[in-house]
Amino acid sequence: MRKRLTTAEIERYKQSLLQKRAEIVGDVSEMEGDVLKKSRLDASGDLSSMPIHMADLGTDNYEQEFALGLMDSERKLLREIDDALERIERGTYGICEGTGKPIRKARLDAQPWARYRVEYARMVEQGLVAEPERMILNWDEGAEQEEDK
Repeated sequence: MRKRLTTAEIERYKQSLLQKRAEIVGDVSEMEGDVLKKSRLDASGDLSSMPIHMADLGTDNYEQEFALGLMDSERKLLREIDDALERIERGTYGICEGTGKPIRKARLDAQPWARYRVEYARMVEQGLVAEPERMILNWDEGAEQEEDK
């Protein structure tokens, strides 16, 4: 049987999570400033009042949509990191939320916000098991339906 993470290991993962969180917050802020808040004239430095070519508008729209997609992805990762920090505070960090077994250190080294063991994460991705949060949600909905009867 493998032992739980030591206090020093948990602190190392916490620092790694905080560092990644700060990186993401900076990246998202920079993206918002660079792409979403600038007009075409500001972005290009073009001060002329010449009409903008339709292809340029398409490129600008694509870049803005791409940046929005990246920001959404970064925000999801930020939520995962915040959840991992919360698990550290609760004392459940490093424990698979699906199986209750310890998550391997190699996985936590690669992805310190991991909430599942590799095997369980694969089953979630393949749809073989529901994520624990969804099961709880479904149970709550069933309980509410029973109360309504």
